[in-house]
Amino acid sequence: MKKHLLLLCAFCVSLYGHSQKIYKLSSPDKNIGISISLSDKIDYDITYQNETLLEKGNLQLEIGNLQLGANPKLLKATSKSIQEELTPIVPLKYSTVSNNYNQLILKFKGDYSVEFRAFNDGLAYRFITNKKGIVEVKNETFQVHFPDNYLLHTQQPGSFKTAYEEAYQHIQSKDWKETDKMALLPILIDTQKGYKILISESNLTDYPALFLKSNNNNGMYSVFPKVPVEFGEDGDRSLKILKEADYIAKTNGKRDFPWRYFVISKDDRQLIENTMTYKLADKNLLEDASWIKPGLASWEWWNGATPYGPDVNFVAGCNLNTYKYFIDFASRYGVPYIIMDEGWAKSTKDPYTPNPDVDLHELIRYGKEKNVGIVLWLTWLAVENNFELFGTFENWGIKGVKIDFMDRSDQWMVNYYEKVAKEAAKHHLFVDFHGSFKPAGLEYKYPNVLSYEGVRGMEQMGGCKPDNSVYLPFMRNAVGPMDYTPGAMFSMQPEVYRCERPNSASIGTRAYQMALFVIFESGLQMMADNPTLYYRNEECTRFITQVPQTWDETIALEAKAGEYAIVAKRKGDKWYIGGMTNNQQKERTFDLDFSFLKEGKTYRMTSFEDGINADRQAMDYRKKERTLKKGEKISIRLVRNGGFAAVIE
Repeated sequence: MKKHLLLLCAFCVSLYGHSQKIYKLSSPDKNIGISISLSDKIDYDITYQNETLLEKGNLQLEIGNLQLGANPKLLKATSKSIQEELTPIVPLKYSTVSNNYNQLILKFKGDYSVEFRAFNDGLAYRFITNKKGIVEVKNETFQVHFPDNYLLHTQQPGSFKTAYEEAYQHIQSKDWKETDKMALLPILIDTQKGYKILISESNLTDYPALFLKSNNNNGMYSVFPKVPVEFGEDGDRSLKILKEADYIAKTNGKRDFPWRYFVISKDDRQLIENTMTYKLADKNLLEDASWIKPGLASWEWWNGATPYGPDVNFVAGCNLNTYKYFIDFASRYGVPYIIMDEGWAKSTKDPYTPNPDVDLHELIRYGKEKNVGIVLWLTWLAVENNFELFGTFENWGIKGVKIDFMDRSDQWMVNYYEKVAKEAAKHHLFVDFHGSFKPAGLEYKYPNVLSYEGVRGMEQMGGCKPDNSVYLPFMRNAVGPMDYTPGAMFSMQPEVYRCERPNSASIGTRAYQMALFVIFESGLQMMADNPTLYYRNEECTRFITQVPQTWDETIALEAKAGEYAIVAKRKGDKWYIGGMTNNQQKERTFDLDFSFLKEGKTYRMTSFEDGINADRQAMDYRKKERTLKKGEKISIRLVRNGGFAAVIE
């Protein structure tokens, strides 16, 4: 990692009478700025090219009976500029990330500081405390006001018990009331004046996730789940919280608190390309990460584990022959993993006794022979009650675990995620969290965390519509890896959608489904459908199984949040393109500019495009081949709920 420190005067001070000091910090390109006011509290305004986007922001941290940020007494202000190159272990967007920012640290009386960072694509701040022993954090105030009526794109759970799978709601800020449901992170704010602001958090460690509520005054403020202290039985996969503490975290008094960040964009393409969670996350803690192998996985749950056809001369289901069939399929197409979901074990409570119909150890042996690794599904409660299972699974030869139904993000559960990641890494197991909150940096600290669900994905069947999913590249996937489980071979338009497992289907065209493998980011990417259907759709399967899960470069070509996204990604010398759109227009056309290709080379592009009747028969697609050179433009057409997928080599 190359790193340069440049001392600079990144802020200026103005005095207003004797009661107020103003500190200003700007991004390296001078476009984004934050003005921090110190009076009887710490307030801030956020600007882009001197236009105020968020105002009257307030930050406080309540520890015990102390209000850090109330009547602040500044001791010292220091600033510097950082220019460094970061190299992610699992590069979901870029193999190298430039991390350039201006920093301002305000140190206050009372053993605390607030650190601000200004990037060319956004801003972030965090509290830093230097107190002795263990402290109780009663609350943290994150509060902003909107200078005008803004459009808010949010997920709004009914309580803190949530798997982050709610559909997006789109509400005017002045219509959002304090009595309405809260919002979880990330939240996307459309100023309706050409700017968008994505708010989320990073370096979430030993602390609860942040949620937001309306303040009834065209603004919002933070709320947090409290620490659970007493649990009760609640079935085989969860626990009831019977009693909570009166604090949100009990933690070390000497620590850095989570980053609160704002990605600020005048161009929606920047939301897709942003790497803010990574730039603010803790660095990788694993001495050896060479064993971590991102990749595709064939998955049986969505398709009902029922392959069929003349080559299936066995009763399909949760049994040895069916899983061997899945392994044979994965081996044929170079898919490195299969996932064995609920049913592989005799009981969901006992992770050591496989279902005798499955013969897990024979499957592990067979998988090794075919160069296919096995990933096992578990409830979080089974893991918590049998934490030594990681060592057992390593001895068996398991490659990773899919852990499900956490559905909480209080301090206890946030710590559970890290405990799992750390223990799994000790035993060379990767982790896919389902029933989870959104990514917030743990996946960089422990890069064996390859993905999180925390998304309204294809498991929702008819509840998973392109009108909702087209927000994902700008919101959920913009903050970290996302296990959406794409790959449906039955495609339908919404007005004719009918589906029931094992004949599972998706809304959106065939080209749309194929494009998701390029657009959506996940270190462990599912192939959700039946091997039988993949065999019958050979050319589509060949494309899907060649799409990488990690990338050297990402360029958003066309993007409008909630309407369409077309993204080009490079792995080595190959480029891939994925495009998706919503249901709001019968069709859209785009002129794609290929100026990102190398000069003097001729390329072949193989594309999968919406067919002439795809707006009614979503299965209709066309495979095309063209030659290309740098700077050429090609017009493409996406029907409603449509897509475009291509490889350029």
